[in-house]
Amino acid sequence: MITPSHLWLASALALGVSLPAATLAQTPSAPAAPTPAASASPDTVVAKVNGAPITAGDLAVAGDDPALSLPGVDDEQKKNLLVDYMVDLKVGAQAAAAAKVGESPDFQRKLAYFKDKLLLDEYLEREAKKAATPEAAKALYDQTVKAMKPEEEVHARHILVEDEATAKAVAARIKGGEDFAKVAAEVSKDPGSKTEGGDLGWFTKERMVARFAEAAFKMNGGQISDPVKTQFGWHVIKVEEKRVKPVPTFVEMKDQVDQYITRKAQQDVILKLRESAKVERMDGGAKPEGVK
Repeated sequence: MITPSHLWLASALALGVSLPAATLAQTPSAPAAPTPAASASPDTVVAKVNGAPITAGDLAVAGDDPALSLPGVDDEQKKNLLVDYMVDLKVGAQAAAAAKVGESPDFQRKLAYFKDKLLLDEYLEREAKKAATPEAAKALYDQTVKAMKPEEEVHARHILVEDEATAKAVAARIKGGEDFAKVAAEVSKDPGSKTEGGDLGWFTKERMVARFAEAAFKMNGGQISDPVKTQFGWHVIKVEEKRVKPVPTFVEMKDQVDQYITRKAQQDVILKLRESAKVERMDGGAKPEGVK
């Protein structure tokens, strides 16, 4: 049975676009590329700051921070930059501790918040890995593809002009043997396709305005239309080919399917936790959906 959630995936498969990202919990960022220190034992000390060690494991954690992404930097440079960063971090943290910054109520609240957030992110990531198996991904892909209806596509070109008389003259030139792409480059008012010989690529019916789509989908490959009026002006259309839109392969969609399963699993975890939680609102506000 195809569910409303699966329909999101079906839309993505049909359009070849990214799957929806909205979930009740934020998806943890994909792990960054391993840092140079990742191959060493996590307990290996790479530097000390006033006697406090900085380990290879510390560098690996810093290297996973999206804010510290260092594209185009080689391994040795990245290691040195991360060590420098961790030295500054330790020096600053030691100074803050000496100033008793960590003892303030505001800091304690922030610390508790970020601890909870990190715990939740780690928990959701672990739970999602259990759900995002190769078997689950292939099953969801197969189920979604099976429920999709075949959809016709047209590959067409067009020439856009301002008035009917000009459109009729353009149609006569092309039907008289002139090259469509050459005429389009010469007279078309559509800046998006003019330099491509009027080529619009492949499109489904709903992607075009009604009158244009109706004319294009009535024709067969190689045919030239009479002038067609839309709100944009007058069009002369040439259909190059027609086909049933191909379904993206599992290999092409695997990353997006995995992302969808991961997000869905995380959403399910949050909903299940809400159902078992006892939440009391002291401010009179409404409880989150699904909470007792």
